[in-house]
Amino acid sequence: MVALGVWQLQRKGEKEALIALLERNGSMSALVTYPKLPPVPDAMLFRKSSLVCLEVVRWDPRGGTDRKGQTGIRMIADCRTGAEGPGVLVDVGIADDFTPPQWKGGTVQGTIVPGPEQPTLIQRLTGKAVPARAMLVADAPVPGLRASQVPSGADLPNNHLAYAIQWFFFAAIALIIYALAVRRRLQR
Repeated sequence: MVALGVWQLQRKGEKEALIALLERNGSMSALVTYPKLPPVPDAMLFRKSSLVCLEVVRWDPRGGTDRKGQTGIRMIADCRTGAEGPGVLVDVGIADDFTPPQWKGGTVQGTIVPGPEQPTLIQRLTGKAVPARAMLVADAPVPGLRASQVPSGADLPNNHLAYAIQWFFFAAIALIIYALAVRRRLQR
């Protein structure tokens, strides 16, 4: 349990470094080339990029928030960008209902963020995890939609200190229980 607490303290430092990198990425103004294949390196997340959506293959409506904090339906387009490949995900804005916009594609500029479909722990442990695709959150929404809120590195949770304290607390409780058990045995 103490080793798990120490590991969580190490993870806390790693997560702080990752958040600092992502925050620095978000402050860079130069456009980067959108990554062709997943996984997307951390150095590209929260950077500005642009791409050409040749055709919307399907829509994936999900819950989301606009830049004013109002909730709605996030319209995520799965776009074809060429003859082959996995395509790209583009968040084109927030709608009030599940009706997809009439947008058929085009040039989109925005921010690269982690995609909505991340592999589960079970998939990662069993080796069946498919690399997660990134998503481009459009700077300007398509007509009829509101601009989606762009996540930032600061949105990543960093609760490793709380986990470390929890493991150290469990170790202390186990030590107290052990001491009480030994004391009871010696009294007999």
